[in-house]
Amino acid sequence: MNVTMMKSKIHRAVVTGADLEYEGSISIDPRLIKAAGFLVHEKVDIYNCNNGARFSTYVIQGEAGQICLNGAAARHVQKGDLVIIVSYCSLDAEEAEKHKPQVVFVDAKNKPKAVRLEKANQRFSSKLR
Repeated sequence: MNVTMMKSKIHRAVVTGADLEYEGSISIDPRLIKAAGFLVHEKVDIYNCNNGARFSTYVIQGEAGQICLNGAAARHVQKGDLVIIVSYCSLDAEEAEKHKPQVVFVDAKNKPKAVRLEKANQRFSSKLR
């Protein structure tokens, strides 16, 4: 059995633009792509902290400090919104128990300020009291 686990995320990045006329994707600062371990063209989910929108797109390399939603995804954000950008991976149950997702924290200008590995998954007892 495989499970889908969070691979990595950029937490509360500031949207710097929304380009409805571009063909699609999210343009991300190359430093953040590297820090999060994203691949160019990798599918990511976007969670808008301001309006609750949740949608998927793919990563392309942007300019320094840039977080720009392109194409149809631009309809879900406004400049200045805070977003969480998440990638996932598929692991078997044994790998999932040891997996440590990576979280990138950014400042108000989308510069990486900290990277944290989350704790490995732990199984909980199913005993009922």
